[in-house]
Amino acid sequence: MTIELIKRMIDACFLAKRARDLLPTLPKGVTPAFIQYMDAIQNLEARGVRVKVSDISDGLPRPGVTRTVKEMEQAGYLHKESSAEDGRVTYLSLTETGRALSQKYNQDTFLALLPAIEKEISEDDAACMIRTVEKLFRIMNEQ
Repeated sequence: MTIELIKRMIDACFLAKRARDLLPTLPKGVTPAFIQYMDAIQNLEARGVRVKVSDISDGLPRPGVTRTVKEMEQAGYLHKESSAEDGRVTYLSLTETGRALSQKYNQDTFLALLPAIEKEISEDDAACMIRTVEKLFRIMNEQ
């Protein structure tokens, strides 16, 4: 590994950020974190999990997650429900408005990108990129 190669990896991350910026503009008041949390909630629900804040805060600072969940609830994208068994536990679910936004942003946007990406990037290359960026982030975060 050389310093130049490390710099090129960081530059590639910058390009990745620019690629993300090319995604369709989100509605006013909606942040990329909203979409990320909606994905996490729907993925967990699909596996039969009643989603709690702690379920989506894996690897993220808890106060930031709590704040974003509150913003999502206030905007009408998310519903919070206290557990009948333990009042300290709060379950999260998407509202119909939240599901519609997730559908529009995720399914429509990424479904449209799928054919072009499949032509250029293999699943193995995509998985390698994801692992590499996650490792790079972890290493830099620990420094």
